Amino acid sequence: MAKHVQAQEKSDAQAQIGSASEQKLVPTLGLYTTVAIIVGSMVGSGIFMKPALMASQLGSPLLLLGVWIGAGLLTFIGALTNAEIAGMISATGGQYVFFQRMYGNFVAYLYGWAIFAVIQTGSIASITFIFSTYTEYFIQLPRFTPEVEQSFIIHLPFIGKLMPLANIGVKLLTMFIICLLSFVNYLGVRFGGMIQGVFTTLKVVAMAFLVLASFIFGNGNAANFITSAPTAAANPSTSLIFLVVMATAGAFWTYDGWNNITYIAGEVKEPNRTIPRGLLIGMLITIGIYVSINLAYLYILPVEVMAKSKLVAADVATAVFGGVGGSLIAACVMLSAFGTSNGTILASARVYFAMAREKMFFTSIGRVHPKFQTPGNALFLQAFWSCVLVLSGTFDMLTDTLIFVTWIFYAMGAYGVFVLRKKMPDTPRPYKVFGYPYIPAIFVIFAATYVVITLYNDVTAYMNGTSPLINSVFGLFLVALGLPFYFYFQRRNASEEA
Repeated sequence: MAKHVQAQEKSDAQAQIGSASEQKLVPTLGLYTTVAIIVGSMVGSGIFMKPALMASQLGSPLLLLGVWIGAGLLTFIGALTNAEIAGMISATGGQYVFFQRMYGNFVAYLYGWAIFAVIQTGSIASITFIFSTYTEYFIQLPRFTPEVEQSFIIHLPFIGKLMPLANIGVKLLTMFIICLLSFVNYLGVRFGGMIQGVFTTLKVVAMAFLVLASFIFGNGNAANFITSAPTAAANPSTSLIFLVVMATAGAFWTYDGWNNITYIAGEVKEPNRTIPRGLLIGMLITIGIYVSINLAYLYILPVEVMAKSKLVAADVATAVFGGVGGSLIAACVMLSAFGTSNGTILASARVYFAMAREKMFFTSIGRVHPKFQTPGNALFLQAFWSCVLVLSGTFDMLTDTLIFVTWIFYAMGAYGVFVLRKKMPDTPRPYKVFGYPYIPAIFVIFAATYVVITLYNDVTAYMNGTSPLINSVFGLFLVALGLPFYFYFQRRNASEEA
Protein backbone atom coordinates (compact mmCIF):
# COMPACT_ATOMS: atom_id res chain seq x y z
CA MET A 1 0.00 0.00 0.00
CA ALA A 2 2.83 2.36 0.96
CA LYS A 3 4.59 1.57 -2.30
CA HIS A 4 1.37 2.25 -4.19
CA VAL A 5 0.98 5.65 -2.47
CA GLN A 6 4.62 6.55 -3.21
CA ALA A 7 4.17 5.53 -6.84
CA GLN A 8 1.01 7.62 -7.08
CA GLU A 9 2.78 10.64 -5.51
CA LYS A 10 5.65 10.22 -7.97
CA SER A 11 3.21 10.03 -10.87
CA ASP A 12 1.42 13.17 -9.66
CA ALA A 13 4.73 15.01 -9.34
CA GLN A 14 5.74 14.03 -12.86
CA ALA A 15 2.36 15.18 -14.15
CA GLN A 16 2.88 18.54 -12.48
CA ILE A 17 6.32 18.88 -14.04
CA GLY A 18 4.92 17.94 -17.43
CA SER A 19 2.12 20.44 -17.00
CA ALA A 20 4.59 23.18 -16.15
CA SER A 21 6.74 22.35 -19.14
CA GLU A 22 3.70 22.59 -21.42
CA GLN A 23 2.87 26.15 -20.33
CA LYS A 24 2.29 28.39 -23.31
CA LEU A 25 3.01 32.02 -24.04
CA VAL A 26 -0.04 34.28 -23.75
CA PRO A 27 -1.32 36.50 -26.64
CA THR A 28 -1.46 40.07 -25.27
CA LEU A 29 -0.10 42.34 -28.06
CA GLY A 30 -2.39 44.40 -30.30
CA LEU A 31 -1.86 46.24 -33.61
CA TYR A 32 -0.29 49.37 -32.07
CA THR A 33 2.31 47.36 -30.16
CA THR A 34 2.88 45.18 -33.23
CA VAL A 35 3.64 48.24 -35.38
CA ALA A 36 5.76 49.67 -32.56
CA ILE A 37 7.86 46.49 -32.43
CA ILE A 38 8.32 46.48 -36.22
CA VAL A 39 9.24 50.17 -36.47
CA GLY A 40 11.21 50.05 -33.22
CA SER A 41 13.19 47.02 -34.38
CA MET A 42 14.15 48.75 -37.65
CA VAL A 43 14.55 52.41 -36.73
CA GLY A 44 17.54 52.24 -34.46
CA SER A 45 21.04 53.60 -34.24
CA GLY A 46 22.05 52.80 -37.82
CA ILE A 47 20.25 55.79 -39.36
CA PHE A 48 22.36 58.09 -37.19
CA MET A 49 25.73 56.60 -38.23
CA LYS A 50 25.55 54.61 -41.46
CA PRO A 51 24.66 57.58 -43.74
CA ALA A 52 28.12 59.11 -43.17
CA LEU A 53 29.89 55.90 -44.16
CA MET A 54 27.59 55.50 -47.17
CA ALA A 55 28.29 59.10 -48.22
CA SER A 56 32.03 58.40 -48.11
CA GLN A 57 31.53 55.29 -50.24
CA LEU A 58 29.30 56.89 -52.88
CA GLY A 59 30.29 60.56 -52.94
CA SER A 60 27.00 61.45 -54.63
CA PRO A 61 23.83 62.68 -52.89
CA LEU A 62 21.62 61.32 -55.67
CA LEU A 63 23.24 57.89 -55.39
CA LEU A 64 22.93 58.05 -51.62
CA LEU A 65 19.20 58.82 -51.76
CA GLY A 66 18.76 56.22 -54.50
CA VAL A 67 20.34 53.53 -52.34
CA TRP A 68 18.08 54.40 -49.40
CA ILE A 69 14.95 54.35 -51.56
CA GLY A 70 16.00 51.21 -53.45
CA ALA A 71 16.93 49.31 -50.31
CA GLY A 72 13.63 50.38 -48.74
CA LEU A 73 11.56 49.21 -51.71
CA LEU A 74 13.37 45.87 -51.88
CA THR A 75 12.90 45.36 -48.15
CA PHE A 76 9.24 46.32 -48.57
CA ILE A 77 8.86 43.63 -51.24
CA GLY A 78 10.42 41.15 -48.83
CA ALA A 79 7.98 42.22 -46.12
CA LEU A 80 5.02 41.85 -48.51
CA THR A 81 6.17 38.36 -49.38
CA ASN A 82 6.70 37.45 -45.74
CA ALA A 83 3.29 38.87 -44.82
CA GLU A 84 1.53 36.14 -46.83
CA ILE A 85 3.36 33.41 -44.91
CA ALA A 86 2.92 35.16 -41.57
CA GLY A 87 -0.81 35.40 -42.21
CA MET A 88 -1.23 31.67 -42.84
CA ILE A 89 1.23 30.37 -40.19
CA SER A 90 0.91 32.24 -36.89
CA ALA A 91 3.16 30.42 -34.45
CA THR A 92 5.78 31.55 -31.95
CA GLY A 93 9.18 31.25 -33.61
CA GLY A 94 8.12 32.98 -36.82
CA GLN A 95 10.44 32.29 -39.70
CA TYR A 96 11.94 29.26 -37.95
CA VAL A 97 8.50 27.63 -38.17
CA PHE A 98 8.10 28.93 -41.73
CA PHE A 99 11.35 27.25 -42.82
CA GLN A 100 10.28 24.06 -41.11
CA ARG A 101 7.09 23.97 -43.19
CA MET A 102 8.93 24.95 -46.37
CA TYR A 103 12.14 22.94 -46.30
CA GLY A 104 12.10 20.62 -43.28
CA ASN A 105 14.00 20.40 -40.01
CA PHE A 106 17.57 20.80 -41.29
CA VAL A 107 17.11 24.17 -43.01
CA ALA A 108 14.87 25.37 -40.16
CA TYR A 109 17.55 24.43 -37.67
CA LEU A 110 20.28 26.22 -39.66
CA TYR A 111 18.12 29.33 -39.70
CA GLY A 112 17.42 29.13 -35.98
CA TRP A 113 21.09 28.56 -35.23
CA ALA A 114 22.07 31.48 -37.49
CA ILE A 115 19.61 33.68 -35.59
CA PHE A 116 21.33 32.67 -32.37
CA ALA A 117 24.94 32.62 -33.61
CA VAL A 118 25.08 35.88 -35.55
CA ILE A 119 21.90 37.43 -36.99
CA GLN A 120 19.88 38.55 -33.98
CA THR A 121 22.55 38.36 -31.29
CA GLY A 122 24.90 40.29 -33.59
CA SER A 123 22.15 42.84 -34.14
CA ILE A 124 21.59 43.19 -30.39
CA ALA A 125 25.33 43.61 -29.84
CA SER A 126 25.83 46.21 -32.59
CA ILE A 127 22.71 48.26 -31.79
CA THR A 128 23.50 48.44 -28.10
CA PHE A 129 27.14 49.20 -28.94
CA ILE A 130 25.93 52.41 -30.61
CA PHE A 131 24.00 53.34 -27.47
CA SER A 132 27.23 53.08 -25.49
CA THR A 133 29.25 54.92 -28.15
CA TYR A 134 26.94 57.94 -27.98
CA THR A 135 27.12 57.82 -24.19
CA GLU A 136 30.65 59.14 -24.59
CA TYR A 137 29.13 62.37 -25.85
CA PHE A 138 28.30 63.00 -22.19
CA ILE A 139 30.70 60.78 -20.23
CA GLN A 140 34.17 59.62 -21.17
CA LEU A 141 34.18 55.88 -20.63
CA PRO A 142 37.41 54.19 -19.48
CA ARG A 143 39.67 52.39 -21.93
CA PHE A 144 43.00 50.61 -21.87
CA THR A 145 46.18 52.01 -23.34
CA PRO A 146 47.06 50.85 -26.88
CA GLU A 147 49.79 48.65 -25.40
CA VAL A 148 47.31 46.81 -23.19
CA GLU A 149 44.78 46.50 -26.03
CA GLN A 150 47.47 44.96 -28.23
CA SER A 151 48.53 42.55 -25.51
CA PHE A 152 45.52 40.26 -26.06
CA ILE A 153 44.67 39.61 -29.70
CA ILE A 154 42.93 36.59 -31.21
CA HIS A 155 43.99 35.70 -34.76
CA LEU A 156 41.53 33.70 -36.87
CA PRO A 157 42.38 32.42 -40.38
CA PHE A 158 40.59 34.33 -43.20
CA ILE A 159 38.85 36.44 -40.57
CA GLY A 160 41.64 38.53 -39.11
CA LYS A 161 42.43 39.70 -35.62
CA LEU A 162 39.92 40.25 -32.86
CA MET A 163 40.75 42.66 -30.04
CA PRO A 164 38.46 42.03 -27.04
CA LEU A 165 40.16 44.69 -24.90
CA ALA A 166 39.81 47.52 -27.43
CA ASN A 167 37.34 50.24 -26.40
CA ILE A 168 36.64 48.26 -23.23
CA GLY A 169 34.55 50.93 -21.48
CA VAL A 170 32.02 51.07 -24.34
CA LYS A 171 31.90 47.27 -24.48
CA LEU A 172 31.28 46.89 -20.75
CA LEU A 173 28.43 49.40 -20.82
CA THR A 174 27.00 47.61 -23.87
CA MET A 175 27.00 44.27 -22.06
CA PHE A 176 25.35 45.84 -19.00
CA ILE A 177 22.49 47.31 -21.10
CA ILE A 178 21.97 43.98 -22.87
CA CYS A 179 21.66 42.18 -19.54
CA LEU A 180 19.38 44.89 -18.13
CA LEU A 181 16.94 44.76 -21.05
CA SER A 182 16.99 40.97 -21.04
CA PHE A 183 15.95 41.05 -17.39
CA VAL A 184 13.17 43.57 -18.17
CA ASN A 185 11.75 41.23 -20.81
CA TYR A 186 12.16 38.30 -18.44
CA LEU A 187 9.61 40.04 -16.17
CA GLY A 188 6.85 39.89 -18.81
CA VAL A 189 6.05 40.42 -22.50
CA ARG A 190 3.41 43.04 -21.66
CA PHE A 191 6.03 45.05 -19.75
CA GLY A 192 8.55 44.70 -22.59
CA GLY A 193 5.88 45.59 -25.16
CA MET A 194 4.84 48.67 -23.18
CA ILE A 195 8.46 49.89 -23.07
CA GLN A 196 8.72 49.25 -26.81
CA GLY A 197 5.62 51.31 -27.55
CA VAL A 198 6.82 54.27 -25.47
CA PHE A 199 10.36 54.31 -26.86
CA THR A 200 9.24 53.87 -30.48
CA THR A 201 6.77 56.75 -30.22
CA LEU A 202 9.36 59.02 -28.60
CA LYS A 203 12.07 58.35 -31.18
CA VAL A 204 9.73 58.78 -34.17
CA VAL A 205 8.58 62.12 -32.76
CA ALA A 206 12.20 63.16 -32.13
CA MET A 207 13.23 62.26 -35.69
CA ALA A 208 10.27 64.13 -37.16
CA PHE A 209 11.24 67.16 -35.08
CA LEU A 210 14.85 66.98 -36.35
CA VAL A 211 13.69 66.80 -39.98
CA LEU A 212 11.27 69.72 -39.65
CA ALA A 213 13.73 71.85 -37.69
CA SER A 214 16.46 71.24 -40.27
CA PHE A 215 14.31 72.61 -43.10
CA ILE A 216 12.65 75.41 -41.10
CA PHE A 217 15.50 76.71 -38.93
CA GLY A 218 18.61 75.24 -40.56
CA ASN A 219 20.88 77.31 -42.79
CA GLY A 220 20.97 74.64 -45.48
CA ASN A 221 21.25 74.60 -49.25
CA ALA A 222 19.01 72.72 -51.67
CA ALA A 223 21.95 72.51 -54.08
CA ASN A 224 23.43 69.88 -51.75
CA PHE A 225 20.86 67.40 -53.11
CA ILE A 226 22.55 67.35 -56.54
CA THR A 227 26.17 68.39 -55.85
CA SER A 228 28.58 65.47 -55.68
CA ALA A 229 31.85 65.41 -53.78
CA PRO A 230 34.97 66.54 -55.72
CA THR A 231 35.92 62.87 -55.90
CA ALA A 232 32.98 60.70 -56.85
CA ALA A 233 33.91 58.11 -54.24
CA ALA A 234 36.32 57.61 -51.39
CA ASN A 235 38.47 55.37 -53.61
CA PRO A 236 38.24 56.27 -57.32
CA SER A 237 39.99 53.04 -58.31
CA THR A 238 37.18 50.98 -56.78
CA SER A 239 34.34 49.97 -59.10
CA LEU A 240 31.02 51.75 -58.70
CA ILE A 241 29.18 48.42 -58.38
CA PHE A 242 31.39 47.44 -55.46
CA LEU A 243 30.77 50.76 -53.72
CA VAL A 244 27.02 50.60 -54.29
CA VAL A 245 26.93 47.06 -52.87
CA MET A 246 28.88 48.21 -49.80
CA ALA A 247 26.57 51.18 -49.28
CA THR A 248 23.49 49.03 -49.84
CA ALA A 249 24.70 46.67 -47.11
CA GLY A 250 24.64 49.61 -44.71
CA ALA A 251 21.12 50.57 -45.77
CA PHE A 252 19.91 46.99 -45.50
CA TRP A 253 21.22 46.81 -41.95
CA THR A 254 19.17 49.83 -40.91
CA TYR A 255 16.08 48.29 -42.55
CA ASP A 256 16.72 44.94 -40.90
CA GLY A 257 14.41 43.80 -38.12
CA TRP A 258 11.06 43.96 -39.98
CA ASN A 259 10.55 40.21 -39.51
CA ASN A 260 11.08 40.29 -35.73
CA ILE A 261 7.35 40.44 -35.14
CA THR A 262 6.87 36.97 -36.65
CA TYR A 263 8.98 35.50 -33.85
CA ILE A 264 6.38 36.44 -31.25
CA ALA A 265 3.28 35.56 -33.29
CA GLY A 266 2.02 33.36 -30.44
CA GLU A 267 1.79 36.46 -28.23
CA VAL A 268 -0.07 38.66 -30.76
CA LYS A 269 -3.86 38.95 -30.74
CA GLU A 270 -5.41 37.71 -34.00
CA PRO A 271 -1.94 37.19 -35.53
CA ASN A 272 -3.27 36.10 -38.94
CA ARG A 273 -4.66 39.61 -39.48
CA THR A 274 -2.58 41.76 -37.15
CA ILE A 275 0.91 40.72 -38.33
CA PRO A 276 0.38 41.32 -42.10
CA ARG A 277 -1.23 44.69 -41.37
CA GLY A 278 1.55 45.58 -38.95
CA LEU A 279 4.25 44.69 -41.50
CA LEU A 280 2.74 46.89 -44.19
CA ILE A 281 2.17 49.88 -41.90
CA GLY A 282 5.53 49.53 -40.18
CA MET A 283 7.51 49.31 -43.45
CA LEU A 284 5.84 52.40 -44.92
CA ILE A 285 6.55 54.41 -41.76
CA THR A 286 10.19 53.33 -41.72
CA ILE A 287 10.87 54.12 -45.38
CA GLY A 288 9.33 57.56 -44.88
CA ILE A 289 11.51 58.22 -41.82
CA TYR A 290 14.75 57.13 -43.48
CA VAL A 291 14.32 59.08 -46.70
CA SER A 292 13.18 62.20 -44.82
CA ILE A 293 16.07 62.19 -42.37
CA ASN A 294 18.64 61.68 -45.16
CA LEU A 295 17.15 64.63 -47.00
CA ALA A 296 17.58 66.68 -43.80
CA TYR A 297 21.20 65.54 -43.45
CA LEU A 298 22.00 66.53 -47.04
CA TYR A 299 20.18 69.85 -46.78
CA ILE A 300 22.43 70.89 -43.88
CA LEU A 301 25.69 69.15 -44.82
CA PRO A 302 27.21 68.81 -48.30
CA VAL A 303 27.95 65.20 -49.10
CA GLU A 304 31.73 65.61 -48.74
CA VAL A 305 31.27 67.11 -45.24
CA MET A 306 28.76 64.41 -44.36
CA ALA A 307 31.28 61.75 -45.44
CA LYS A 308 33.82 62.97 -42.89
CA SER A 309 31.39 63.11 -39.98
CA LYS A 310 31.70 60.57 -37.18
CA LEU A 311 28.35 61.43 -35.62
CA VAL A 312 26.42 62.86 -38.57
CA ALA A 313 23.12 63.36 -36.75
CA ALA A 314 24.86 65.23 -33.95
CA ASP A 315 26.68 67.46 -36.46
CA VAL A 316 23.41 68.29 -38.20
CA ALA A 317 21.68 69.08 -34.90
CA THR A 318 24.60 71.28 -33.84
CA ALA A 319 24.33 73.20 -37.10
CA VAL A 320 20.59 73.73 -36.53
CA PHE A 321 20.37 74.27 -32.75
CA GLY A 322 23.87 75.39 -31.83
CA GLY A 323 25.91 73.90 -29.00
CA VAL A 324 22.94 72.22 -27.35
CA GLY A 325 21.98 70.45 -30.58
CA GLY A 326 24.70 67.83 -30.36
CA SER A 327 23.60 66.86 -26.86
CA LEU A 328 19.96 66.63 -27.93
CA ILE A 329 20.65 64.34 -30.87
CA ALA A 330 23.06 62.20 -28.86
CA ALA A 331 20.25 61.66 -26.36
CA CYS A 332 17.90 60.87 -29.25
CA VAL A 333 20.34 58.28 -30.62
CA MET A 334 20.61 56.66 -27.20
CA LEU A 335 16.82 56.65 -26.88
CA SER A 336 16.45 55.08 -30.31
CA ALA A 337 19.14 52.44 -29.80
CA PHE A 338 17.73 51.55 -26.40
CA GLY A 339 14.26 50.95 -27.84
CA THR A 340 15.56 48.98 -30.82
CA SER A 341 17.70 46.77 -28.64
CA ASN A 342 14.70 46.11 -26.39
CA GLY A 343 12.51 45.12 -29.34
CA THR A 344 15.15 42.80 -30.77
CA ILE A 345 15.76 41.14 -27.41
CA LEU A 346 12.03 40.71 -26.83
CA ALA A 347 11.36 39.05 -30.19
CA SER A 348 14.50 37.03 -30.90
CA ALA A 349 14.50 34.80 -27.83
CA ARG A 350 11.25 33.24 -29.05
CA VAL A 351 13.12 31.56 -31.93
CA TYR A 352 15.36 29.49 -29.64
CA PHE A 353 12.33 28.85 -27.45
CA ALA A 354 10.44 27.42 -30.45
CA MET A 355 13.46 25.33 -31.46
CA ALA A 356 13.69 23.85 -27.97
CA ARG A 357 9.97 23.03 -28.01
CA GLU A 358 10.62 21.12 -31.25
CA LYS A 359 13.52 19.32 -29.51
CA MET A 360 16.02 20.96 -31.88
CA PHE A 361 17.75 22.94 -29.14
CA PHE A 362 18.59 22.49 -25.48
CA THR A 363 15.46 21.42 -23.60
CA SER A 364 15.81 23.98 -20.82
CA ILE A 365 15.58 26.83 -23.36
CA GLY A 366 11.97 25.80 -24.13
CA ARG A 367 10.69 26.38 -20.60
CA VAL A 368 8.17 29.11 -19.80
CA HIS A 369 8.59 30.92 -16.51
CA PRO A 370 5.60 29.86 -14.35
CA LYS A 371 5.01 33.35 -12.97
CA PHE A 372 6.09 35.78 -15.71
CA GLN A 373 5.06 33.54 -18.65
CA THR A 374 8.21 34.41 -20.60
CA PRO A 375 10.99 32.26 -22.12
CA GLY A 376 13.43 33.25 -19.37
CA ASN A 377 16.20 30.74 -20.14
CA ALA A 378 16.15 31.69 -23.83
CA LEU A 379 16.52 35.36 -22.89
CA PHE A 380 19.48 34.69 -20.63
CA LEU A 381 21.28 32.51 -23.19
CA GLN A 382 20.73 35.18 -25.82
CA ALA A 383 22.16 37.84 -23.51
CA PHE A 384 25.26 35.75 -22.81
CA TRP A 385 26.13 35.14 -26.48
CA SER A 386 25.37 38.76 -27.42
CA CYS A 387 27.93 39.83 -24.83
CA VAL A 388 30.49 37.43 -26.32
CA LEU A 389 29.95 39.04 -29.75
CA VAL A 390 30.34 42.50 -28.21
CA LEU A 391 33.82 41.51 -27.07
CA SER A 392 34.67 39.95 -30.45
CA GLY A 393 34.35 42.87 -32.81
CA THR A 394 33.37 46.36 -33.81
CA PHE A 395 30.12 47.90 -34.98
CA ASP A 396 30.87 47.71 -38.72
CA MET A 397 32.26 44.15 -38.56
CA LEU A 398 29.18 42.88 -36.72
CA THR A 399 26.70 44.60 -39.04
CA ASP A 400 28.41 43.46 -42.25
CA THR A 401 28.61 39.90 -40.93
CA LEU A 402 25.00 39.60 -39.86
CA ILE A 403 23.58 41.29 -42.97
CA PHE A 404 25.33 38.82 -45.30
CA VAL A 405 23.94 35.82 -43.42
CA THR A 406 20.51 37.43 -43.06
CA TRP A 407 20.07 37.90 -46.79
CA ILE A 408 20.83 34.25 -47.50
CA PHE A 409 17.76 33.36 -45.46
CA TYR A 410 15.73 36.29 -46.82
CA ALA A 411 16.18 34.80 -50.30
CA MET A 412 15.14 31.35 -49.08
CA GLY A 413 12.19 32.77 -47.15
CA ALA A 414 10.84 34.63 -50.17
CA TYR A 415 11.25 31.55 -52.36
CA GLY A 416 9.26 29.70 -49.72
CA VAL A 417 6.11 31.47 -50.96
CA PHE A 418 6.34 29.42 -54.14
CA VAL A 419 7.01 26.27 -52.11
CA LEU A 420 4.00 26.77 -49.82
CA ARG A 421 1.66 27.62 -52.71
CA LYS A 422 2.33 24.05 -53.90
CA LYS A 423 2.63 22.26 -50.54
CA MET A 424 -0.28 24.00 -48.78
CA PRO A 425 -2.59 25.22 -51.57
CA ASP A 426 -5.79 24.95 -49.52
CA THR A 427 -4.53 26.70 -46.37
CA PRO A 428 -6.45 29.99 -45.79
CA ARG A 429 -4.39 33.06 -46.65
CA PRO A 430 -5.78 36.26 -45.07
CA TYR A 431 -3.29 38.18 -47.22
CA LYS A 432 -1.79 37.21 -50.58
CA VAL A 433 1.37 38.93 -51.80
CA PHE A 434 0.70 41.60 -54.42
CA GLY A 435 2.00 40.84 -57.91
CA TYR A 436 2.58 37.12 -57.41
CA PRO A 437 4.69 35.51 -58.87
CA TYR A 438 6.69 38.50 -60.17
CA ILE A 439 7.15 40.47 -56.95
CA PRO A 440 8.51 37.52 -54.91
CA ALA A 441 10.67 36.45 -57.88
CA ILE A 442 12.25 39.89 -58.13
CA PHE A 443 13.14 39.79 -54.46
CA VAL A 444 14.57 36.26 -54.64
CA ILE A 445 16.75 37.10 -57.65
CA PHE A 446 18.03 40.31 -56.08
CA ALA A 447 18.73 38.73 -52.70
CA ALA A 448 20.65 35.83 -54.27
CA THR A 449 22.65 38.22 -56.47
CA TYR A 450 23.42 40.44 -53.50
CA VAL A 451 24.76 37.49 -51.49
CA VAL A 452 27.01 36.30 -54.35
CA ILE A 453 28.39 39.79 -55.07
CA THR A 454 29.03 40.45 -51.38
CA LEU A 455 30.95 37.20 -50.97
CA TYR A 456 32.96 37.86 -54.13
CA ASN A 457 33.79 41.43 -53.09
CA ASP A 458 34.79 40.33 -49.58
CA VAL A 459 37.14 37.63 -50.85
CA THR A 460 38.58 39.92 -53.53
CA ALA A 461 39.25 42.70 -51.03
CA TYR A 462 40.94 40.24 -48.69
CA MET A 463 43.11 38.76 -51.46
CA ASN A 464 44.12 42.25 -52.62
CA GLY A 465 45.07 43.21 -49.08
CA THR A 466 42.55 46.07 -48.90
CA SER A 467 40.59 44.41 -46.09
CA PRO A 468 41.97 42.39 -43.16
CA LEU A 469 38.61 40.66 -42.62
CA ILE A 470 36.23 38.53 -44.65
CA ASN A 471 33.06 39.33 -42.76
CA SER A 472 30.89 37.09 -44.94
CA VAL A 473 33.18 34.10 -44.29
CA PHE A 474 33.11 34.87 -40.56
CA GLY A 475 29.31 34.75 -40.70
CA LEU A 476 29.34 31.40 -42.53
CA PHE A 477 31.85 30.10 -39.98
CA LEU A 478 29.51 30.96 -37.10
CA VAL A 479 26.60 29.26 -38.86
CA ALA A 480 28.72 26.14 -39.53
CA LEU A 481 29.47 25.87 -35.81
CA GLY A 482 25.88 24.76 -35.35
CA LEU A 483 26.19 21.61 -37.48
CA PRO A 484 27.62 19.35 -34.73
CA PHE A 485 24.77 20.42 -32.45
CA TYR A 486 22.21 19.52 -35.13
CA PHE A 487 23.48 15.95 -35.36
CA TYR A 488 23.61 15.76 -31.57
CA PHE A 489 19.96 16.81 -31.26
CA GLN A 490 18.93 14.43 -34.02
CA ARG A 491 20.72 11.52 -32.34
CA ARG A 492 19.24 12.44 -28.95
CA ASN A 493 15.72 12.56 -30.36
CA ALA A 494 16.17 9.25 -32.15
CA SER A 495 17.37 7.55 -28.94
CA GLU A 496 14.44 9.01 -26.97
CA GLU A 497 11.95 7.72 -29.54
CA ALA A 498 13.62 4.30 -29.48
